[in-house]
Amino acid sequence: MKAMIMNNISDLNKNTTPLNFVDLPIPKPGKHDVLLKVKACGVCHTEIDEIEGRTPPPTFPVIPGHEVVGIIEEMGTGVTKFKIGERVGVGWIYSSCLKCQYCKSENENLCDNFVATGRDVNGGYAEYMVVNENFVFKIPEKYSDAEAAPLLCAGAIGYRSLNLTNLRNGENLGLTGFGASAHLVLKMVKYLFPETDIYVFARNKKERKFSQQLGAVWAGDTEEFSSQKLHAIIDTTPVWKPVVEAMKNLTAGGRLVVNAVRKEAIDKDYLLRLSYTRDLWMEKEIKSVANVARSDLEGFLKIAAKMSLKPEIQKYSLKDANMALTELKAGGVRGAKVLMMG
Repeated sequence: MKAMIMNNISDLNKNTTPLNFVDLPIPKPGKHDVLLKVKACGVCHTEIDEIEGRTPPPTFPVIPGHEVVGIIEEMGTGVTKFKIGERVGVGWIYSSCLKCQYCKSENENLCDNFVATGRDVNGGYAEYMVVNENFVFKIPEKYSDAEAAPLLCAGAIGYRSLNLTNLRNGENLGLTGFGASAHLVLKMVKYLFPETDIYVFARNKKERKFSQQLGAVWAGDTEEFSSQKLHAIIDTTPVWKPVVEAMKNLTAGGRLVVNAVRKEAIDKDYLLRLSYTRDLWMEKEIKSVANVARSDLEGFLKIAAKMSLKPEIQKYSLKDANMALTELKAGGVRGAKVLMMG
């Protein structure tokens, strides 16, 4: 099979081809595994963090990719939940222990044995992959392969983030950063909370304009004050500055949900500007998001299908994965990037 493989940490500013296009044997499914013929795989900012060494170190060599859509081509003898020929998806969660307190409470994302697709094990930047049947999810028929791929991370993590805000219909929501995840969150909010006004903070003018085209009532730069106080804000940026700037826009009792795998250390001194009186007083909260649980993927895919949520996408061939990654790092992305296998 054809695959893009990562052998070591690399700086995308200096090396624009960190992944190698290689031929590998098609993997064999274990007793409870399914073999997927991959049709599409989304390209995520997390891949950039993995390549550049800002996440827990990958298991080298590894095939990246955790927004995977494929057809079940072969199954282990113990598989009972699926049939050959079914179209399914794989997200960031590749497996967990299924026995601890977190797994039993549908919070597998917090499990000490959480295994990440495309980091700890081979992912979807390939023509085939294997995964345990307990961690694959049926894809609604209304989606093409390319449309479904970003839903499996950008959409699912956005869904979890929105749930963690405790938002109620009619309350004001802020979105800091406006990439693949945030644009799906905005569409979800318009459907689930029709009386809620959405405020967007983004450095890029094109992103701000795009957010207003999708229904944001206000869009401004990261450092600006929103025209109204906000009951909740979801931050999807990799830096500290937006966290501090967002807190000033929260109303009393408001919550900031940080949807980010990491925050760049270069901005650590910015935290010194956090004012207790202005930014934290009056019971304001900061809540982090860790990965996704199986219920997030299942719940989000159902809601997405019901509301006909369609992501904005750009398609690339598998061999052009390096190009997609460098363009993603350069910024100014409208929607999500997806690798197509055929």
